Amino acid sequence: MSREENCVKRGALIASIATGVMSFAGAAHATLLQGQPTPRGMHLQPAATEIMREITSFHDFLLWIIVAITIFVAALLIWVMLRYNRHANPTPKKFTHNMLVEVIWTVVPVLILVVIAWRSFPLIYQEERIPEAELTLKVTGNSWFWNFEYPDAGVTIAANLLPEEDARAQQRPYLLATTEPLLVPVDTTVRVLVTSNDVIHAFALPAFGVKEDAIQGRVNETWFRADTPGTYYGQCSELCGVNHAYMPIEIRVVTRAEFDAWIAGHGGAFASAEPAPAATGEGAATTPPATEQPAAAPSTPTR
Repeated sequence: MSREENCVKRGALIASIATGVMSFAGAAHATLLQGQPTPRGMHLQPAATEIMREITSFHDFLLWIIVAITIFVAALLIWVMLRYNRHANPTPKKFTHNMLVEVIWTVVPVLILVVIAWRSFPLIYQEERIPEAELTLKVTGNSWFWNFEYPDAGVTIAANLLPEEDARAQQRPYLLATTEPLLVPVDTTVRVLVTSNDVIHAFALPAFGVKEDAIQGRVNETWFRADTPGTYYGQCSELCGVNHAYMPIEIRVVTRAEFDAWIAGHGGAFASAEPAPAATGEGAATTPPATEQPAAAPSTPTR
């Protein structure tokens, strides 16, 4: 077999291996479970909010930078070990400084940090700037379960870990499913107030790009706007005691009609922002203009 034929076969073998690796990675990413961890998964959870998509994009952007730096440093170390070991360089040089090298290893990291800041600062601002909310959700961490409250609707629920036998029977993920799933409407900006009744907890939903500490005596704020219906899971992400691993979060993103029906089923209702219409007709009471009092301004519910 000629040398050219060997080169062709080696090239074909390398190409087939690379194609197999890429197809495996693509298949693994395509089979990621929505809203929950995936066994042997190779990427972040599929995003359900625009913020999480930006976080995923930033993660992939940083990955290329990290890979390039790692390859460069590894190659530099190998070159130094081979070029300047005792056998290849028995008489070492006596110099201690190199102006060009020192300028390069100062300027290049600064430029890399500037590029990272160019991508990260707008994302941080977008995460921290809470837009006008359409719904308010209060989250309270306890040892070791969650309380969820809709202040505008007068609904409060307690979500505990769903027992293993119940989770298996209902074909729901054990350690992620809860006894009382939380519902939020799709395409709705939700302002989340996070606090704690005891130790420090953390309200975290990876698919939403949300992670906020729950601290006793303090109310932290975050927000999300889920645009993909489905069931999403999270967990307490702060070491909070012996049952830290048993504080799951289960949120179902549904239509507005389903959400309103769920609120009504829990005995809640949202106050109407419109004032009641004035009474008209013959039966309506009349008051002489001289003694008529000005009407009170209609109250606007706090959101």
